[in-house]
Amino acid sequence: MTDAMEPILQINHLSKRFGAVQASDDVSLTVLPGRLHALIGPNGAGKSTLISQISGFLMPDAGQIFLKGRDVTHLSAERRVHMGLGRSFQVSNLLLEWSARRNVMLAVQARRGGSFRFFKNVWKDAELRAAAEAALQKVGLQDRADIRAMELSHGERRQLEFACALALEPAILVLDEPMAGLGPEGTAEMTAFLEELKHSIPILLVEHDMDAVFRLADEISVLVYGRIIASGPPETIRQSVAVQEAYLGSSSDAA
Repeated sequence: MTDAMEPILQINHLSKRFGAVQASDDVSLTVLPGRLHALIGPNGAGKSTLISQISGFLMPDAGQIFLKGRDVTHLSAERRVHMGLGRSFQVSNLLLEWSARRNVMLAVQARRGGSFRFFKNVWKDAELRAAAEAALQKVGLQDRADIRAMELSHGERRQLEFACALALEPAILVLDEPMAGLGPEGTAEMTAFLEELKHSIPILLVEHDMDAVFRLADEISVLVYGRIIASGPPETIRQSVAVQEAYLGSSSDAA
């Protein structure tokens, strides 16, 4: 394998138990450059627990996590961000009183490792503003830069979260249900955005919307009761009897 195709993210035999519940059971997966790897499964499958371990908010009981070839298993979430792990959350963590531009400027400043003690000086930083505006343009919010986050639509807030994530210049994005709360038009726009974005930044995607998953994913892993029961290209997953019985063909349509 050439260096260009070395995994950006590699999970080896990850396990996590809460009392009698095995939330992660010997989980392994990889995300390669220029590709989108989707993680699906019914409610209670352990997706959130796995994402928390990858992000550094929860330490595994066993196994390893590698980011760009470096073992980050026991590093903090903050260290992982500085090493290139970008993340979006199910629940928005935007500063709603601040403008879209200032939210992104905060992300840029965090990437630089700077302080926001002297706000007036920071807001006048031309280089910081330019970096924030470039990120806003990538997600189509350049004309909404001065609007407070609380005044943006739900879909625009999602776009702003992406702008903040992109401002960190991540090596990979871990996205937790980015379509949540979006209507059909918003979902179509987000799907098109991610389809373009994955070519420049690899993505690990957890998502409810199966139409979006099967359109976007280069590879899909199916998690059931903490264990990956199948992993492969979309058509292989769609045709898997085990997956249909455990998830796709069940009465539950939750991811």
